[in-house]
Amino acid sequence: MSKVIDKLESEEKGKKTSIRRVALASWIGTSIEWYDFFLYGTAAALVLGPLFFSPKFSPLAAQLAAFATFWIGFVARPIGGIVFGHFGDRLGRKTMLVLTLMIMGVATFLVGCLPTYSVIGLWAPILLVTLRLLQGFAVGGEWGGAVLMATEHSPENRRGFYGSWPQMGVPTGLLLSSLLFSLVLLSFSQQDFLAFAWRIPFLVSIVLVGVGLFIRLTITETPDFERVKATQSIVRVPLVDVLRTHFKTVLLAAGANALGPGSFYIFVTFILTYGKQVLHMPSSVFLNATLIGAVVMFLTLPLAGAFSDRLGRLPVFLTGAAFTGVMAFPLFWLIDTKSPFLIALAVSLALFSIGLMYGPLAAFFSELFGTNVRYSGASLGYQATAIFVGGPTPLIATWLLQQFGLVSWPIALYIIVLAMITLVSTYLAGETRTVAQRQALAGGTVGS
Repeated sequence: MSKVIDKLESEEKGKKTSIRRVALASWIGTSIEWYDFFLYGTAAALVLGPLFFSPKFSPLAAQLAAFATFWIGFVARPIGGIVFGHFGDRLGRKTMLVLTLMIMGVATFLVGCLPTYSVIGLWAPILLVTLRLLQGFAVGGEWGGAVLMATEHSPENRRGFYGSWPQMGVPTGLLLSSLLFSLVLLSFSQQDFLAFAWRIPFLVSIVLVGVGLFIRLTITETPDFERVKATQSIVRVPLVDVLRTHFKTVLLAAGANALGPGSFYIFVTFILTYGKQVLHMPSSVFLNATLIGAVVMFLTLPLAGAFSDRLGRLPVFLTGAAFTGVMAFPLFWLIDTKSPFLIALAVSLALFSIGLMYGPLAAFFSELFGTNVRYSGASLGYQATAIFVGGPTPLIATWLLQQFGLVSWPIALYIIVLAMITLVSTYLAGETRTVAQRQALAGGTVGS
């Protein structure tokens, strides 16, 4: 067995893709997938309600219906994680990444082609929900493959840093989607925006998908998975093995991931509705705040990943969770001032604290599971909270807003509850950075 591994490692030195190239490819690919996924969230907050649901609906009912379809995408994410995790652990990471990008791209493009309720009636929301399910299915399988391509190609002492690169696709996708929607809003009248211009960001995505596919096809399979194949360690049904031997770990990973998506979708999706219905401010103010916050998050992620290589995953992750919980009320106090500057500051602080968690997340979750079930385990742990936290959060926040008289304090309390769940789960999951990784970092053995 040792001879097989030695032979494989010697071959890898000559043929493996540069980690910098893999990191760049992971970042670009995930940026495109998250651009497609976030487009729907922005559109759900701004336009989908009145266009795709019955005119008999009140504005609130139409908004709740739009956010419900937003949630549908999250329902499909664990399914995508299970399906692509299974084949990713059996066939490889690269093939799954190509498939997920194709599915996401086609679904997003078709959203931009859909007739509205006034044209085809009930079929409009049915088709919209179907395409949203495909989006969720694709992104549910994409995350695990993207972070494993980065972490499994990287040297042990830089997993946190290089694992943060696919995570950087989140703010990049958010930045691109918010920027394009802002440009469309500024370039067209409200009437033209509702008539046709809202479709432009969705239709443009097909071009980006072509670029992403070209890049992803140029990178090689990960050395870790090649080693699993060479040693014939592939598990027949990875999901069953994960649930049988790592069930507690999956639950703790899901709990650790509760706050990140929950607070994220409050401050990038629900906040558009809050600004429009409560503060009666132009959507452009909150889209611009999101743009600034996305830049802050983008810069935070690699720094948080690098610090997790030096300090450990837990100190960085727990700091982000604690900061988000402590700042829940102050962030809404800043937003309620109606000052564009303070609103941008609040969103930036929120995305900074989320970035502290997202930076080390890829390395943290991938190190929780063995290589032969890692795609399934990491995906399941990450996507499990999508149904109960990420997806329904804008819907829950909108409901709380109406139930308590258009005030923000119940939403701040909701964030604090999520923060407590994340803090406890992360602490119980434990540190994953190994002694060998610390020694490698101290010795200065940094791969390229």
